[in-house]
Amino acid sequence: MRHFIEELEDLRKLLLEMAGLVELAVHESVVSLTDRDPERAQQVLVGEARINQMEIRIDELATRLLALHQPMAKDLRFLTAAIKINNDLERIGDLAVNIVERSLSLIGQPPVKPLIDIPRMAGLAESMVHRSLDSFVKGDAELARTVLLSDDAVDELKDLICRELVSFMERDPSTIARALDLILVTRNLERIADHATNIAEDVLFLVQGVDVRHHAEEQR
Repeated sequence: MRHFIEELEDLRKLLLEMAGLVELAVHESVVSLTDRDPERAQQVLVGEARINQMEIRIDELATRLLALHQPMAKDLRFLTAAIKINNDLERIGDLAVNIVERSLSLIGQPPVKPLIDIPRMAGLAESMVHRSLDSFVKGDAELARTVLLSDDAVDELKDLICRELVSFMERDPSTIARALDLILVTRNLERIADHATNIAEDVLFLVQGVDVRHHAEEQR
């Protein structure tokens, strides 16, 4: 039993290490865009391999613990949540790479407009990722709920940015390619926020044993 507990703690530490890498990737991807910094973009691309390797390592450990120990109650919920969180973290890392690819496409071109709303949206998404992971570390259900409440704000800001970019494209067709790159950035940020929401939902399942997917909590 002691060995199982130690391995659970090893799994938790691996998840936190991966979370740190993913948070950094998201931040650096946005900075590469706002600061037009190709070096930071390259750092995100190089870091992707390590994130992918950690995803495989975490998945293998969690799956082995499930198979060998057949845990019950909270330990089972932890392992189930760990596998799902691991997948969400890997996807967030992929989305950071997507943002970097758009950043590298835009760096050598004149800006469509000053980047004000996209950094705001990125800040909201980054905050959601950080709070979802913090709620996992602390086992804090209330903090996890704040992440769920933030998702609508990200969606609304994405819609606002996209409408503005479409208006730029309509007025000046020469901006179409660059504006589409920025629209793709907002879509990737929206999806990062969605994965942060998934993590927060997994934390609520882990801590309280409740399933709040698809707003199930509102029906309780």
